[in-house]
Parts: sequence; C-alpha cells; structure tokens
Amino acid sequence: MLSASLQAHRHADDTALSGLDDAISAAAAALTRRRHDDGHWVFELEADATIPAEYVLLEHFLDRIDPPLQAKIGVYLRAIQGEHGGWPLFHDGAFDISASVKAYFALKAIGDDPAAPHMRRAREAILAAGGAERTNVFTRAQLALFGQVPWRAVPVMPLEIMLLPEWFPFHLSKISYWSRTVVVPLLVLMAKQPIARNPRGVQIQELFRTPPDQVRDWIRGPYRSGWGRFFKQFDGILRAMQPLFPRSGQRRATREAIDFVTERLNGDDGLGGIYPAIANSVMMFDTLGFAPEHPGAAIAWRAVRKLLVEFDDRAYCQPCLSPVWDTGLAGHAMLEAGVAVDEPCRWLLEKQILDVAGDWVVRRPGLRPGGWAFQYENPHYPDVDDTAVVGMLLARNGDPAYEDSIARAREWIIGMQSTGGGRFDGGWGAFEPENIHLHLNHIPFADHGALLDPPTSDVTARCVSFLAQIGMTADDPVMARALAFLRREQEADGSWFGRWGTNYIYGTWSVLCALNAVGLGHDDPAIRRAADWLVAVQRDDGGWGEDEETYRHAPPGRYKESTPSQTAWAVLGLMAAGQTEHPAVARGIAYLVRTRRPDGEWTELPYNAVGFPRVFYLRYHGYRLYFPLLALARYRNLRNANTQRVMFGF
Repeated sequence: MLSASLQAHRHADDTALSGLDDAISAAAAALTRRRHDDGHWVFELEADATIPAEYVLLEHFLDRIDPPLQAKIGVYLRAIQGEHGGWPLFHDGAFDISASVKAYFALKAIGDDPAAPHMRRAREAILAAGGAERTNVFTRAQLALFGQVPWRAVPVMPLEIMLLPEWFPFHLSKISYWSRTVVVPLLVLMAKQPIARNPRGVQIQELFRTPPDQVRDWIRGPYRSGWGRFFKQFDGILRAMQPLFPRSGQRRATREAIDFVTERLNGDDGLGGIYPAIANSVMMFDTLGFAPEHPGAAIAWRAVRKLLVEFDDRAYCQPCLSPVWDTGLAGHAMLEAGVAVDEPCRWLLEKQILDVAGDWVVRRPGLRPGGWAFQYENPHYPDVDDTAVVGMLLARNGDPAYEDSIARAREWIIGMQSTGGGRFDGGWGAFEPENIHLHLNHIPFADHGALLDPPTSDVTARCVSFLAQIGMTADDPVMARALAFLRREQEADGSWFGRWGTNYIYGTWSVLCALNAVGLGHDDPAIRRAADWLVAVQRDDGGWGEDEETYRHAPPGRYKESTPSQTAWAVLGLMAAGQTEHPAVARGIAYLVRTRRPDGEWTELPYNAVGFPRVFYLRYHGYRLYFPLLALARYRNLRNANTQRVMFGF
C-alpha cells in the first residue's frame, strides 16, 4: 500500500502533467503574438521611481516641458508610492530616501500640491529618515543642478580626470562601462556647475531637516573599510587644491569629454544605451552651449525620449532597452517548445558587433570583436552574457550559415576571460576583463558600491554553458579555470549568488546549467548541494520566490510569495541537476500550469533582476513569459525522452 507521502507526490506529478501540453501551446502562442514583424522581441524594462522622476526633472532643467506626458508620469509615480509614504526601490519594498526625494521633487514640478495627502505623507517619511541631506551622491548631484544644495554636497571629481594616464590609481578604464559613461558627461556638469532653467521655480527646501547651507557633513560614512576613511581625507585635500588647477587643463579635459561622448553617441540608442548616461549627455551638451538642433545634442535627446513607455493613462521612463537579451531568451523558450526561430536568429545575426573595438580593448588590444550588446545598438559595450545566450541559440538552431558568427563569439568570449590568478581568475565580468580595482568602490563618489564589473557566477556560468554546448570539454584550460572559479564562489548552503538576476535562485540555476552542460556527473558534490538547497527553499504552493532584500540580509531563496520566473529558474536548475523525476519538480511544474492566465501568460509584480545590488533593481516584463515556457517545455521534453541529462547549455 502506498504511503500518504508517496500518494501526495504522485498526485502532484499527475497534476503537473495534466494540462501541460495546453499550457505550452498557449504560452508559445502568447509569445508569438508579442514578436515584432522583423522577428525580434523587446519587453518593458522597469526600474523604480528614480528614472521617471529624473526624466521629469530633465525636462524642467532644459525648459522643454511636455505637460501631457508629465501628467501621465505623475499618475505612474503616485501609483507606486508605498504605504510607508515614500517610494521603494522595487515592488512592495522598503522606503528609500533617495528615490523618495526625487519622486517628491518630480511630482511637485508636475504641479502636485505639497499640501495634498500623498505629498504630505512623502514629506513626513523623508524628514523622519533624516531629510534630503541624507540622500545618495547621485541624488545630491541632481539637487545641486537645481540649486537645492551647494556643490560641496557632492564629492570632488575634477574634470581633469579625463587627462589622467592609464597607470594612475584612478583611471576611467578601471571602472565599469556603466560608471564610465555616466561619469564622463557628469564631470563636465560638476566642473561647469550649471543651474537648471526650472521655469516654474520649483523648490524642495521643505524636505531638509537642516538648511543645506548649514550642513557640514555631506561627505560622511558609514565607511566600509579603511579605504573609505582614506578617500574621505583625500576628498578634503582635493577640494582645497581644485581652485589652483590651471584653466588650460580644464579646457583640454572638456574637449576630451566631448570627444568621448560624441564617439559613443550610439545613434538613437544613446551614450552607453542607459538612461543616466544619456540624460547626462543631454545636459552636458546644453551646458556647453550646443544648440538643441546640433547633431550631438539632437541625437542625445532622441535617445532619451526613446526610453519612454506611454499608455493611455500613464507613462514612465525605462532605464534601458533589452531587445537582444529578450530575443535570445525568448528564442530558447520557443525552440524548446518546438517552434522555429529562424527570423529571430537572422535578426540577431545582424546585431553581432564585428567591426568596433570597444572600451574592453584597453585590456585586450589584440582581440577581435565578436560579441552582442544588450540594446538595439551599443557597439562600444557588448557583453559576454548576451553573447553567450545568443551564441547558444544560434548553435542550437543548427543553420550552417551561423558557423562563422558562432566562431567569432567563441573567440571573443575566450579572450574576455579574467586572468592573473587570485579570487577572480577564470571568471567573466559582464563587459570587461579584470575590472577588479576593488579599492575604487570606497571613494566617496561610489557610495552605491557598484563602480566596478568583477567576474560573477551567473555570467561565468553562461560562458561555460556556451563553450560546452559548442564542444569545449571540462579538461580544456579555459574551462578548468572557469569551473575552479565557480567552485570557489559556491555559498556554504550550496547556492550561488546572482549578480544580474534575483538572486540566489537565479545564480544557482545559472551555474547548474553550466555544470550539466560541461558534463559533470549529477552526483558531483557541488551539484548535489545546490539541488538540495533548491528543494529546501521551495514554497508550500509548489513555487519558488525570492525577495530583493536578499541583496541585504534577508534569507537567500525566500519570499512571501512564489513568482513565475523564479519558479521556472528553480525547476530548470533541478532538471539540469538530473532531478527531473524529483517531486519538487512536478510540484513546480504544477504551480506554473495552475497559475497561467487564460491568455497563456503569467502575472508577476515582484521585481526579478538587479542593476546594482542594494541600490537599483529591475523588473523584466518578459521574464514572466519566456522562462515559464522554457521550464514547461523542457520538462515535457525530458519526460518524453526518458533522460536526466539536459542536452543544451541553457
């Protein structure tokens, strides 16, 4: 007679299989409907209140105010205000003072009455948290542009940084691509110290507990190390010396900054393809007296407008666009479901970067380009994560016409592997190799702690998966060093940290796929520990969920609700670990089948990715669609094939 536990497991398995085919068909049809005519996918990419608020303020800085658009952004900002009175960094998150100050400022600029209940609640929450004087560096820079705080509220970053030699302890090549593209135009703004046109004369002095001209501790701790205290002292010395710098140096540095930005304007996709860099380039051109119709200024403005998402009743500004990433991931899901993706593959093939040696060439001068960027166009900044995902898709599709493209991707990814020994040896960062000058994360300007792009488990895992899928074996020196890195990075509980997706579930799924692809036995201790951890954090409803607070101190792999994307990652991870027959997988599949909507899609409000841990989070609207489809289709395929081995790297 079957035990009650075994009966429950078999019932869960039967539930999972019941309706599986219908769920896959409906999800594939839904994803097909979302595809653009030229074959690519792109979904909304949502951040917090910060980006739309900054966009509102940008229009007021320039006096290029679009009242109907701003009214719609106001609707969006009010809708995401938290019960705590302020604005969080992610759905249902804790109060964040910097996001709250920007959102309040934007709403007041739009025309909201400070006496309105939502504005009063926000003001009280901000003051209770220490006032606007306790915001982060980038927020204080925004406030300085509007004359709300003195420029001494911002750490010293001389424009002459543009002239420093590469051997200098601080050099632009030693910080991440996103930091570099944001900082260069910002250096011009910090040197010129413009004041926003601000035609409505909006002020927010009511948000300060201490009048800004009386604040004496703008640059302060808590410091994360002795480096922080050292750099605080150096900031004071540099501040005293800055007026003595020769004017000729600033003029030359200004030209260098203009040349840097102009070379990387990137058409309508903008500097670096990310909002903060694009917005700073818009303000830089304006501050330097470039007319709006000047080619550089006009391109920058079109690029920032391209990030807007507008509906009938609301609007917001995205931090960037994700078409290559979305198309690559959606393509994998469709192939798993048995749907041809020839058009998406051809679209992706045209996006490969073969003729621009980007900023990464500083570390790899002899390496030929061969990667893909995240956005529509961003040739100076391809990333190995996108390149690996696209490379796997092209290889899996099997068209001989893709062989040269895959070979170039392979060459570039191998060339981007970190070298030099130490903790990061054998791993991959997202955009550049050896971006590991960790002391720079402690300068006062980097209070977000995300100035760098060191190797991470999730990105390294994707590169391993790609190389394994196209035939590289575990004993190859490239692979051996990568696997050693991944083993070093495994957490004590068996999980892996997820740098670009939330969080340990994402990281663990990524690495398990890589270890499976390279052919490690499913009884490998690292694989067993990771699979046991995934099973241990499964929720009672059969799904998985993880809070963005795990980037602070919340328990890894835990959340108050299950989400479709994280459930899919966990199920995919367990299947990669050879656990297709495990009851936890059946329960996860049953959760996905049960929670899909009649239109074949899933609903997901919690955020599922990260820009900078503890500072900036993301919700990929496509994750709730293509990852569940990938998980369901893979489960069906493995069951039908009666195998425990996933045959692809992703």
